[in-house]
Amino acid sequence: MTLVMPARTDGKARTRFSVRAFLPAAILVFMVAVALAAPWIAPFDPLDQDLLALNQPPGPEHWLGTDHIGRDVFSRLVMGARTTLLVGLGGAFAAFVFGAGFGLVALSLGRVSEAILFGAIDLVRAMPGVLLALLLIVALGEGVGPVTIALGISFAPFFAYVARAIYHREAAKDYVTAAQLFGGDPLHVLRVHLAPNLIGGLVTQAAILLPRCIVTESVLSFLGLGSSPDAPTWGRMVAEASRYIELAPHAILAPVLAIVLLTLSLSFFGDNVRRTLDPLREEAGS
Repeated sequence: MTLVMPARTDGKARTRFSVRAFLPAAILVFMVAVALAAPWIAPFDPLDQDLLALNQPPGPEHWLGTDHIGRDVFSRLVMGARTTLLVGLGGAFAAFVFGAGFGLVALSLGRVSEAILFGAIDLVRAMPGVLLALLLIVALGEGVGPVTIALGISFAPFFAYVARAIYHREAAKDYVTAAQLFGGDPLHVLRVHLAPNLIGGLVTQAAILLPRCIVTESVLSFLGLGSSPDAPTWGRMVAEASRYIELAPHAILAPVLAIVLLTLSLSFFGDNVRRTLDPLREEAGS
């Protein structure tokens, strides 16, 4: 006979879970606060060049050193946090609107609209995300707006598929049938009855996809097709510093560590959101 041990509920287990949930959230809050206060935190203009201080190591004047044209790395890192987070969050929100918003409306209107929209989504999904984003940026141009739209279209299928799965699961339940029998039109049923039960899974998906939007934006900036060339994004910092890695390793190490820390924090945060909002999770596994 196999005995299943109950999940631990002592103070130590709760403390470990609290630390696991609190630390990523604290890092994210800190990074958002730095991004919002970047103009007041940065000691130098991130675009100012000092040709007499090229590739200087970290010191009391330049805390993280300077890059190959004498720009302060710390100032560029702090200001780059604003652009990187803005584009990443904007891309995730655009993907949410394009994928979940349009997908749910199409599902509510019937099988014909569902077939048309998800046929188009399948075509988008057939292309690698980074390649599709590159093509869209070439067509739309550089800048925060085009990059945000490109990320939104590239990641919209992930939201659309999740929305379709949750929609069909909820639409088969009795409360939806009762609402339809009482004369509710499809969009009214979606807005009033289905949406509150769909939002949890979609928020979970957003938390999971946000790190991918951040990394994709960094890759696009690394390739020179992200935001404006004047914008100090972390990906562009890595691209520019990679040519001088032997002379100034600090210039590439700072943005790389920032990207890794941000994506890991977002990944752990997304996992915690999934564990919290997933109604089918097992207590022993959470």
